[in-house]
Formats: sequence, C-alpha cells, structure tokens
Amino acid sequence: MELPIRRYGDLMFEYLYPLRRKVYLLAGLIFATLALQLVNPQIIRSFIDTAVSTTNTQPLIWAGVVFLATSLLLQIVGVAATYVGEDVGWQSTNQLRADLARHCLHLDMSFHNEHTPGEMIERIDGDVANIAIFFAQFVIRIVGNLLLIVGVLVVLLWEDWRISLALGLYTAVALYGLSKLRAIAVPAWKAAREANAELMGFIEEQLGGTEDVRASGAVPYVMRRLVEFSRVRMNKEIDGANKSIIIIISWIGLFTVGQLIAILTGYYLFRAGVLTVGTVYLVISYTNAIFRPLREISNQIENMQQAAAGIDRVEQLYRETSRIADSGQASLPDGPLGVAFEQVNFAYHDELILRDINFHLEPGEVLGLLGRTGSGKTTITRLLFRLYEVTEGVVCLGKNGRSPNIQTLPLAHLRQKVGMVTQEVQLFRASVRNNLTFFNPAIPDDRILAVLEDLGLGDWFAALPNGLDTELQSEGASLSAGEAQLLAFTRVFLQDPGLVILDEASSRLDPATEQLIERAVDKLLQNRTGIIVAHRLTTVHRADKIMVLANGRILENDTYDTLANNPDSHFAELLRTGLEIAM
Repeated sequence: MELPIRRYGDLMFEYLYPLRRKVYLLAGLIFATLALQLVNPQIIRSFIDTAVSTTNTQPLIWAGVVFLATSLLLQIVGVAATYVGEDVGWQSTNQLRADLARHCLHLDMSFHNEHTPGEMIERIDGDVANIAIFFAQFVIRIVGNLLLIVGVLVVLLWEDWRISLALGLYTAVALYGLSKLRAIAVPAWKAAREANAELMGFIEEQLGGTEDVRASGAVPYVMRRLVEFSRVRMNKEIDGANKSIIIIISWIGLFTVGQLIAILTGYYLFRAGVLTVGTVYLVISYTNAIFRPLREISNQIENMQQAAAGIDRVEQLYRETSRIADSGQASLPDGPLGVAFEQVNFAYHDELILRDINFHLEPGEVLGLLGRTGSGKTTITRLLFRLYEVTEGVVCLGKNGRSPNIQTLPLAHLRQKVGMVTQEVQLFRASVRNNLTFFNPAIPDDRILAVLEDLGLGDWFAALPNGLDTELQSEGASLSAGEAQLLAFTRVFLQDPGLVILDEASSRLDPATEQLIERAVDKLLQNRTGIIVAHRLTTVHRADKIMVLANGRILENDTYDTLANNPDSHFAELLRTGLEIAM
C-alpha cells in the first residue's frame, strides 16, 4: 500500500497552517543550521591548507576559534530547531485528536457498538502520536536534509564540476531507491497499529469488569486472552521491523558507494594537481555531509511508514459517516411534548428488533414501559434521542404527538427537549457544578441551588465539603449510587426538557434513598411527559398508560386502570402474582 505524498502534504497543510508563524521560525532555524554545516568544512579546509603552506600559527589559532564558535552555535540552533519542531508537531496533532474525537462523537451508536472505548482511544491517540512524530521530524530531518544535500552540491560545483556531478548522480540514485522503499513496511505497520488497538480494547473491557472477572474466577481466562492479544501484537511489530531492515541494509550499501566515490575522485584530482590536501578533505567531508542526510532520511522513512499507517487509519475513521443526518430546521415548543410512533420498525445488523410499533402519548401523560430483557424497551428510548435511526416508520414529538417528525429537528435541539435518567450515571472527574451543568458556564449557581432545594436535596448539598466546588471522581468513587442518581435528576431539571425518560432509576437503591428519589421523580414529572422503563411493577404506579413489549412487538397498550381491571391482560396477571419483570 502506497500513500501518495500529496496526501501527506494536504494533511500537514491543514494542521500546520494555523501555526504558520512557528513554522516560519522553524524554517529559519533550519536554514541557519544548513549554513553552519556548510561553513565548518570550509574552515577546516582553510586550516589544513594553511598548516601545509606556512609555519605561522596565528591563522591556525583564529581558524580553530572560529570553528569552535560555529560548532557551538550549530548545536544551539539545532536544539532550538528540535524544540520548535516538537512544539509544532504536538500542537498540530492535538488539534487532529480533537477533530477526530469530535467526529466520533457525532457518529451514531451503531459505530460505537462495534468499537470498544479502548480501541477508539488507541486510534485517536496512538495513531495520531505516530503522526505527531511525522509532523515534527519530517520538517526538521527530511526537508532540512534535502536542502543540505542541495547546498553541498552547489558548493562542490564551485570547487569542481566533476565532483559535483559524481556526487549529484550518486545522490539522485540514492534518493530514488529510498523513495521506492518507503512503502514496503506500511501494510505491516498498519496491521501492528490495528493489533495494538485490539489489545487496548480488550484491556479496557476487562478492567471495566474487574469485579465480575474476579468474582467469577475468570482471571486465568483473561490472562490467557491477554497473552494471545499480546502475541499477535508482538508478531505484527516484528513483521514491520523485519521489513524495515531492508532500508537499513540499503543505507549501508549507499554509504559504501558514497565513500568510494569521494575517495577515488579526490585521489584522482589531487594527483592531477587540481585539488589541494585541504580541498580533498573538503570533498570527503561534504560526502559525509551528504551521507548523513541520507542516513537520517532512511531513518525517518521508517517513522514515515508508521505515520503512513496512522494516516491511513485516521482517513478510514474520517470516512466513517453517521447514518443520522443533522440537517433539520424545525423546533419544538416549551412544555410537555406528545409522542407518536407510527409503523416503526428497527433493525440492527439485519436483525429486526422492533416490529410495527404504533402508540401515541399525549402531552403530560406518563407511560409505563414493561417487557423482558431484549423486548425492545431501551431501543424505543434510544430512537427518541435519535441515537439510532428508524428503519421504517416515523417518530414524532410535539404538542399533539404527531408533528414534527424528529428527523426534521436539529439533533442538539432534540436532545435538549428530551431528558433521561438511567441506573448508570456517568460522572466526570470534575466539580459538582460541572457535573450538574455538563460544563455549561451559562447556568448560574443560584439556579443550581434552587433546583437542589426544590428536589429536597438541601441536606445532601449541605453535607458536601466544598459545596458546588466539591471534586468528584470519574467513576463515582466519592458518591453512593443514590447520590449519583440525585445528580442525574438535577441535571434533567437544569435541562428542563418536555419529555423525560426514566430507566428504572431507583432499582438499585436502599429504601431511604429510594423514597427521596421517588419524591424527586414526582417533581420531575410535573408538567412533563414521562416514559418509565420499568423492571419492577412498583415503579409504574404513577403511569397513566401501560405498554407491554414482547419480542419487539407491542403485547398490550392501554390505560393503567383498563389493563389492571382486565383479568385477561398480561399486566393484570403480573399484578396478581407480584412478579417482577426480568431485567
């Protein structure tokens, strides 16, 4: 697989152009480095010829001082160029990381279900890290060394055209050969990056389920799988390294050829009386000066190969498109929203999950949604958020529950009007304030405090050591399950949606906390439409309507009282037996 240079250039231009001032500074440092590398051999040539032709030591001392000064300056400029190059590389690729993360966040849930978080971290961070090396090192090493080679050939042309011609032909052949070698290891390094992503995905998955793994005695199995993933990654890395050896062997051969050209040409012209001893040294030194760039270019080609694999995977990620178009212009009114599903079918990977779903929910009504695991309850709630797109049919939100079609709504507006509280509350390593507002600084503290008090959470807030500035851990280690749920309810209140979805928000709480949550639920459902996804019958006592799902179809759908008083209904049977819905 060969990635055209133009693709490299397009990517670099897009992310380096905003940093053009630093790029200009980097270019200036590179040119200064080149000039100093060309000057130093001239000083040594003058030193040698002077030492051969005269016994006066004064010029030799001055030549030595000038050489040491230029060498020191060369080191300083080289360090500065490396620093600026690294700064440019990391700033540009940090923006690339942000763009990739933003792109992935806008992809639909079908994509995220197929890729683990660990794999995505590796693709967004690991692949881009290789591109960062490419951005920084390519400019400094590849471009700079190519310019150095040109400078050497121009200086040698001034000395003798035959020397310049011989080394010019040598350089052209060497560069052509190296350019053909650049893509040899790209497929192997791409496979290595993919193997590393799979390993990271496996590690993330297992670490997330550490308690279950240990409790079920699955540690030996996990370790075996870890060894298997690691072995695959190691083999892929070795394959890439083995193919990169071809470049190293080529470099050794080019060095030998270059040395022969310099020695033979210098010897011939010295014997012919064309060159002095100092000029012969100059020729050999400049030959090494050409060889060093070629050696560094060959070293950078390996980095380029790894970057090429990263670029290819980044472009593959960019080619992923969401099945959900965010092009709507309609809007929803404030207040409770009606809901309508009309002939809705939904398939995931050609497997039909929902079949002929038809129901209407008037503004302000509460629907209790029952059904066993896999019946389609969660899928219905995700369709309301447009985390997935319906395969057939229409989903509507509005005052009458029939219009507009949610596909005509901007996604941000839709998700502002629909709120959800689930059993699993996502917390961030941030303050209570930021966890409640989702990092929205426009929400004032007074409003947050008013919502907490309105929910009856004043005592809970008063117990926080630093109030709204209390720091939380990302995994909720500093909060109980009940406290996390309280945060989730507060979030929804601050969002003030017209439709609220409760996915059994109190099923894992102690009785005291559950009573507090129940009061919060009553507050939350006031003047709002609600959908309660229930696994326990006690949680749907406040529902106006009950809908029971089975195998992706509506088994029953009617008012609470109608179904409860119908002895033949499935819901009435559940009430009589007191059975809970299997989660």
